[in-house]
Amino acid sequence: MKAFPFIIYHNLFDLRFYKIYKQLLENNRARFSDKKIVQDYKMRRMINYSYNNISYYKNKFNKIGCKPNDFNTIEDLESLPILTREVIKNNYKDFIPDNNKKIKYYERRTGGSTGEPLKHRISKYDRLLSGAILYRGWGYANYELGDKMIFLGGASLNVGTSTNPFLKIDEFIRNIKKLSSFDMTPNDIQRYAKKINTFNPKFIRGYASSLYYLSKWLDYNSIKVHSPKACFTTAEKLFPQVRKLIEKVFNCEIFDTYGLNDGGVTAFETKGHSGLKIDMERSLMEVVDDNGNQIEDKEGRILATNLENHAMPLLRYDTGDIGIMTTNNLDYDNKYLVKILGRQQEMLQTPEGKFIHGEFFSHIFWNVNGIKQFQIVQNKIDVLDINIVLDDYFDYDQISKIKNYIFKRSKKWEVKVNILDKINQTSAGKHNFVINNIPSQLFNREQ
Repeated sequence: MKAFPFIIYHNLFDLRFYKIYKQLLENNRARFSDKKIVQDYKMRRMINYSYNNISYYKNKFNKIGCKPNDFNTIEDLESLPILTREVIKNNYKDFIPDNNKKIKYYERRTGGSTGEPLKHRISKYDRLLSGAILYRGWGYANYELGDKMIFLGGASLNVGTSTNPFLKIDEFIRNIKKLSSFDMTPNDIQRYAKKINTFNPKFIRGYASSLYYLSKWLDYNSIKVHSPKACFTTAEKLFPQVRKLIEKVFNCEIFDTYGLNDGGVTAFETKGHSGLKIDMERSLMEVVDDNGNQIEDKEGRILATNLENHAMPLLRYDTGDIGIMTTNNLDYDNKYLVKILGRQQEMLQTPEGKFIHGEFFSHIFWNVNGIKQFQIVQNKIDVLDINIVLDDYFDYDQISKIKNYIFKRSKKWEVKVNILDKINQTSAGKHNFVINNIPSQLFNREQ
């Protein structure tokens, strides 16, 4: 019964919603080999469309001597150059299709840890498909349409971005409550805890860092909260220590999710917790090495190719993320993104020319007592700024220990420790643990 108003509400916006959702559930029963045949067909269709309707791709294909019929499977994509945000920004008008007036679309801006928003367009059909895929992905944790859910996040979860009274109606019909991560003061967190205990959500979804800080405060103050069936983390790298604390405080399983609307790629953690199942209907994902060659079971750059977004298709778009893809998991006969290693901006560069994953620095701070928040920022090749917010019981002798850990990676780094009252979140309400503001030479190929 709870699903009926939920379905009717979504169908009011587009009558295709429930039909698409049911088809997606059916797709889960198909073999990977069969899904790949359909995905390859969609890829060929999108490449043909892009060549015939978008001047950037027509010019690029002609320049490198490619024709649409040169592309039959995902492996053939290696002959295309990698597309970066900079190329899109510098050639934005050339990505608008010639049949622009026939396509219904939304204009969006996406952030990222650089803080520089990318303007892009998403067709109304692609947006509809993304919502249906999201609901299917939650289903790996036994979510059913209309189940109670609390959202804790910022702009990318449409939280705290509008005072439109219609949003309250939207929350009521969808059976959700939205809590903002923009200002999480002790008073806010107390209010959030009461809301969770009153609403009794079956699921909680939020930014990994927001759920972590909520959990940390509740744990420190010994406040008990309602235990949902599962928590969905999104938008940020989920570190093992973050997962562990959220699981402890909410006494439930954590299901991590990955996705971005500009590229259209999505992946959802499944019951076995052995990896994130990659969706194949809306976008095509590659993981490539420094030369743009597709790789498996090795760390590389995540690329996305739209399959349904005719309003502004992006082919081999560099998501800015790093991960590992494998086909070795046979549970679902499907590809898995077994680990998200982080954004490329989360890799810091040493003066010696090495690249260090931001996860190395995060591990240091998870094991230091008395630190409420931390952030590592690199604005110069030879300088690291360590921003920390302290608890009263912090032992200042630990600062030298932190520096010594870092010097093991590079003795040429100058490490500056800045003790702050607060570390600001991004405009989207996220907390970036590691920020690299230096253009990386490792990923600076054209494009």
